[in-house]
Amino acid sequence: MMDLNGKVAIVTGAARGIGQAVAVRLASAGADIALCDVQAGWLDETAGRIAELGRRAEKYAVDVSSSADVEAAISQIHQDFGHIDVLVNNAGITKDGLLARMSEQDWDAVLNVNLKGAFLFCKAASRIMMKQRTGSIVNMASIIGLIGNAGQCNYAASKGGLISLTKSVAKELAGRNVRANAVAPGFIETKMTEKLSPDVQQKMLEAIPMKRFGKPEDVANVVLFLASDASAYMTGQTLTVSGGMVM
Repeated sequence: MMDLNGKVAIVTGAARGIGQAVAVRLASAGADIALCDVQAGWLDETAGRIAELGRRAEKYAVDVSSSADVEAAISQIHQDFGHIDVLVNNAGITKDGLLARMSEQDWDAVLNVNLKGAFLFCKAASRIMMKQRTGSIVNMASIIGLIGNAGQCNYAASKGGLISLTKSVAKELAGRNVRANAVAPGFIETKMTEKLSPDVQQKMLEAIPMKRFGKPEDVANVVLFLASDASAYMTGQTLTVSGGMVM
């Protein structure tokens, strides 16, 4: 049921961390992967790992906040692969700061990448998926989009918006057999979370019932489930991967 042989998946923000783990996991299930990131050169490591699995990987330089970039990328991916079966909107950034000190530029930057980027990719890819009458969209949200967090108003708004976007897209596309779901990771060990101070990390650990931080592969396994036919009767849902931090 989680066999993706013959499928083509797009993964944005695929250069490292969760995005890389997702791309490799989908490839291990048989999918060919269109890798997207701001710079194509950043994707060399991910592409190499996929090649070792015997699957095809193509690299695309895309600014996800640019409609022109996204439209061009989707057109090229469709031309290169012939079809698009899975879209994983994983690209994301943080620019943390307290509300009173947060600049408009930092607000806009996070919303443009995390939320607008997913909107643009959903819009462009769904046209192809609707014509195919099949497809699965997986949006990478966060538990912060569910519970909020001091110092992350922009990030929380982007991820909360992404969850709501997922629900609306799911309702619009369900009649064409195109599904849309979200994954909301908790504290996952990545380059992004490494920037947090030891004190913050310790407080996070104390709030996790399973008493460990997640691995990118923990998230990738859930994405594979949502991308595959194993979740064929699921759409508009948000699955948390947080070790029980959010229930």
